[in-house]
Amino acid sequence: MGGSSSTQVPKEDLAFLLANTSFSKPQIKQWYKGFMRDCPAGQLSRQKFLEVYSEFFPGGNAEEFCEHVFRTFDADNGGTIDFKEFLLAINITSSGQITDKLNWAFSMYDIDGNGTIEKAEMVQIIAAIYRMVSNGKDTPAETAEQRTERIFIQMDKNKDGVLTKQEFINGCLSDDVLCSMLTASAASK
Repeated sequence: MGGSSSTQVPKEDLAFLLANTSFSKPQIKQWYKGFMRDCPAGQLSRQKFLEVYSEFFPGGNAEEFCEHVFRTFDADNGGTIDFKEFLLAINITSSGQITDKLNWAFSMYDIDGNGTIEKAEMVQIIAAIYRMVSNGKDTPAETAEQRTERIFIQMDKNKDGVLTKQEFINGCLSDDVLCSMLTASAASK
């Protein structure tokens, strides 16, 4: 660690990422090189994350959505994202199994981390997505509240007003459109 150059992935990180992602050794090394070029201190700050993420949505406001994504990527709640956290998150959101993506998405929607998604939490995330993808002209057919209500009608099987992880996953797995909307790919829709 102390003596390793910033161009080489620490051996223990490389071994961990090879075992826990679908990336090959050369791919991990390439990701690391880019990460260290953009984040020479080895930590991705909230501000830098927002700058990078906002480039993908130039017509909208990505700040609030980025906060939720950042919180979910920052697994240790350290206030920054290190390379391992970054690559694990990239792996899940880009090439992970659907259940991994759904678990990740559930964590993002469960803002308070209590193990359930309340309607207010889902409204907050959906509203943030709307603001991010908005180009100032297009307005969604439904408000965030209306869309949340429709999702809860479909997913909240026991009608208790909250979604458990199992209800969320089962609901997404039984509806491809809903799954696409609620997982990380929702940002590109």
